[in-house]
Order: sequence, then C-alpha cells, then structure tokens
Amino acid sequence: MNPLRIIFAMISAIAGFWITFSGSGTEQRLLLPYSVGIGLFCGILTFAFVYYAEKIFINLSAKALIGGTIGIAAALLLFLTFNYFSQIVGLNVKYPPLTYPIVFLCTICLGIAIGIKKGGDPEPAKKSDDEYIFAKVLDTSAIIDGRISDISEVGFIEGSIVVPQFVIRELQWIADSNDPLKKVRGRRGLEILKKMQDQKNVKVKILDRDFTSIKEVDLKLVRLAKELKAHLVTNDFNLTKVANLQGVKVLNVNQLANSLRPVILPGEHMRIKVIKEGKDENQGVGYLDDGTMVVIDNAKKQISKEINIVITSVIQTPTGRMIFSKLGDIRDKDSTISN
Repeated sequence: MNPLRIIFAMISAIAGFWITFSGSGTEQRLLLPYSVGIGLFCGILTFAFVYYAEKIFINLSAKALIGGTIGIAAALLLFLTFNYFSQIVGLNVKYPPLTYPIVFLCTICLGIAIGIKKGGDPEPAKKSDDEYIFAKVLDTSAIIDGRISDISEVGFIEGSIVVPQFVIRELQWIADSNDPLKKVRGRRGLEILKKMQDQKNVKVKILDRDFTSIKEVDLKLVRLAKELKAHLVTNDFNLTKVANLQGVKVLNVNQLANSLRPVILPGEHMRIKVIKEGKDENQGVGYLDDGTMVVIDNAKKQISKEINIVITSVIQTPTGRMIFSKLGDIRDKDSTISN
C-alpha cells in the first residue's frame, strides 16, 4: 500500500477532528463522537480521492498535467476576481454558509477538467491524423525477421513505420543477453532498424510513448496501435490473436510470404535435391528455395542427389505448407520445374 495515501488520510482525519472539536468542558464531551466521525469521514474521503487521482493522473501526458495546472490557476483567478469585484460593488446579498466553498470547488473542478482536456488534445488533430495515417507499428519479431525492411524498401509498405521506445529497449535487452543466440538476434534487430532508418523512401518514426500501467510489451503494442489507429506488423501468432480480438488490424509477414509462394498442384513435376532421410521408411526430404519441406517416397537412397519428382499432395498448415511427392520418371526431365 502506498504510504503517501495513508499520510494524506491521517492528516485529513486529524484536521477534520480538530476543526469540529472546539469548545471546552461539556461541549467537548458532547462534540467528541461527532468530531471522531467527521475525522474518519475526512480520512476515508481523502484516501479514496488520492487513490483514484493516482489512477487517473498516471496515464496522463505531461501536456495534460500542465493543462490541468493552468486550469486550476485560471479557475482560482476567476473566483478571486469575482469575489473581489462583488465586494467593491457592494453586493449585500447573504448567501448560505457553504455557498462560497461549493462555488470555489466547482470552479476548480471545471478548470481542471477543461485544462486536462485541452492539454491532452493532439497538436492539432488534423496534423496528428496526417502524421500517422496508414502507419505500421513494428514489434520485435517483425524487426528481427528482417523481411519488413526489404518489403518497405521496394515500396509495398504505405505510410510511416512506427517503432516505440519500449520495443527498442526490448531489442537492447535481447542484444545484451548472455545467451549467444539471443544476442545475435537482438543485434540483428538493431542493425535492421538502422538499415530501415537509412532508407530514403521509408519514413521511420521512433515514438517516445509508453504505458507505465501496462507491463507486457505485447499489450502496450496493441494499445499504441489502437490509439494511433495504425496497423500492427508482427510474426507473433499469439500477439496476432490478441490484437484481432481488440479490433487492431495485423499484418503478418509470414502470412504474406505464404501468400506469395508459387502455387504447386498435385501432378506437377519438379526437380529437387534430396537433403536427408525422412521419418518413414525409405522416405527422403528436400526443401524448396522458400524453405518449404518436400517429402519424397522411396528416395532414401537418393540422398545428396538431384532427382525428378511428381507432386502427389500439398498440405497447408498454420506455420506453412508441406509437399508430398514420389520419384518421377527420368523421361519427364524436360517437363520438370527446376527448384
């Protein structure tokens, strides 16, 4: 529990008790229960106020907080000016005892609300829309993968590329890892990011915006994409699902790569090199240039050789596709598709 809340609550409770507990002798004894109740009420009210104020203010930008402060000052000045001129004019109207405190609090609250609203508004709205229209927010998986750099360089990415500071911090953390594999991936991500910044036809924006109330980087990315009304670029399957559930459009580089692969139909002939033995008996395994696995029946003895095959079936999976084939006739050599 935050000790600051407790301190404020105790001060308010003591103040409430002290203000109401006046008089002497019999009056003090009569006022004691009333004063204790007022003190407890003030303490609880202050504790609740500080608690919810923290919840509200923690996500406000610096501009919004400055706007709220200016709003308080303007409201206070307005109240004092009105009070001063009413005394000069000589208004002898008798108001109920709580009128001035209530008017003062309402004026202050109105000043805070207007100040925070105006201070938190983007600069200006049209400029903000133009700046991030069609923007693409990158996560670490898309940056480390590297293909987004090539895609953007040839002009297939419309709008600016947005990389938040918390993603760069995650890349730095991976690059500083004791795990050699992670270290290589992190450094590759930083190099890819620098390469994209150097590209003339790609506009990369490093956005210094964070959400301190959110711990998970994935949830921060989804929140940022929603606020900017941008698309999220990732290779992370789970992040894709979370973003889709929250109405954020996701561009998955793996899905794009799968869509661009050439269509291969059963019955087509192909020439491929057998790399290794398959799981089942007498099977051989080869790979296309895009990494697609090709399983070849009765090709165990053909390892390290380039052979003709006939496609028997193609299976599409969430992670890609797998091709099954059999040995082709040597006479079909002229009609084969070379891998």
